[in-house]
Amino acid sequence: MSQDSYEQSLALKLFTVLARTHNTLMELDRRDIRRYGLNQTEFAVLELLYHKGPHPLQQIGEKILITSGSITYVINKLEKKGLLERKPCEEDRRIVYATLTEHGKALLAEIFPQHAETLTKAFQGLTVEEKQFAIDLVKKIGLWAESH
Repeated sequence: MSQDSYEQSLALKLFTVLARTHNTLMELDRRDIRRYGLNQTEFAVLELLYHKGPHPLQQIGEKILITSGSITYVINKLEKKGLLERKPCEEDRRIVYATLTEHGKALLAEIFPQHAETLTKAFQGLTVEEKQFAIDLVKKIGLWAESH
């Protein structure tokens, strides 16, 4: 087998392994989040607001990688569940912030540690050093792919 052919074979195998791992982890994430009566997008919005505080609606989509149309739908659902509220910006009325309600804060304070533990268990097969190495490698792959 030529070096080019071997490299191509490795690249295809790595892609398959990463894709399958991604699918497995996302399914684990999805199942865990469902236990709390949320979907992944709702959880991502709540987690963002919980850890980073109120955000303009326009910026939420950029942070969690969903479209502006989808963000409106998700914000509406979370508002109906009493987990967040919209607050107009006092300096610029065109800007509307999403803010966690007390109920939303309490929910995230309860479920986020459990969710973090579920994800931590998913990576227990790696040492701390291996986790850091994996982070570095996967980030390197993403940055290279993005720039080429």
